[in-house]
Amino acid sequence: MNQTIETILNHVSVRSFTEQALTEEQIKQLVTAAQAASSASFQQAYSIIGVTDPDLKQKIAEHAGNQPFISEGGHFFVFCADVNRHKQLAEDLNMDISETIEGIDAALVGAIDATLAAQNLVIAAESMGLGVCYIGGVRDGIIKISELLDIPEYVFPVFGLVVGYPNERNDRKPRIPFEGIYHTNRYNSNTKEILKQYDETTKLYYENRSGRKSSRTWSETAIGSFARLPRSFMKDFLNGKGWANR
Repeated sequence: MNQTIETILNHVSVRSFTEQALTEEQIKQLVTAAQAASSASFQQAYSIIGVTDPDLKQKIAEHAGNQPFISEGGHFFVFCADVNRHKQLAEDLNMDISETIEGIDAALVGAIDATLAAQNLVIAAESMGLGVCYIGGVRDGIIKISELLDIPEYVFPVFGLVVGYPNERNDRKPRIPFEGIYHTNRYNSNTKEILKQYDETTKLYYENRSGRKSSRTWSETAIGSFARLPRSFMKDFLNGKGWANR
């Protein structure tokens, strides 16, 4: 065990922040750490938008599930899949890459690159004593939020990320046991008993955690999220921005 692994294992989502803003130096350090992440074929197919305008943050918070801490944290980042710059570069080189960037794999590459960069930023932020929370709710309001951020074609917001000084921290959530995640040589479909036991563990967690208590299991939470947030508009939105048309 070393300090880096300890930082990773101590991760929790923070949803209560002080009003202290991040400094420009901190923001630069975090973004530089994000840029050090691996990238598919070194495409660097992502962009990061830092939102500092209070009114804009408030509007984004409203469209991203009415989560007030989005506008209260020290800084708000929006991570975007981005091949817009590649399209422009190809045009300058008189090359046609439309078949590639309009394919589903380009959307996957952009989303993966953005996610790898974000996780680097998260680890860097937590190593500095800061708290973080991913905001998948950005995709709930992706149409309006894209308008607010002037998102062009071949770019789409993957998620937001609040970073700031924690006012309070949640308890660490128990993860699916190692045996339920790690499979050797071939996929193991027989994990129901592991997940059943894990549900009992998470039920105790939710009933006894220091924050908002509830009576539910991981299965109920995870499947409920899928049922509640189908985001059926996503394909049309992506197609309208040039993505996943092939």
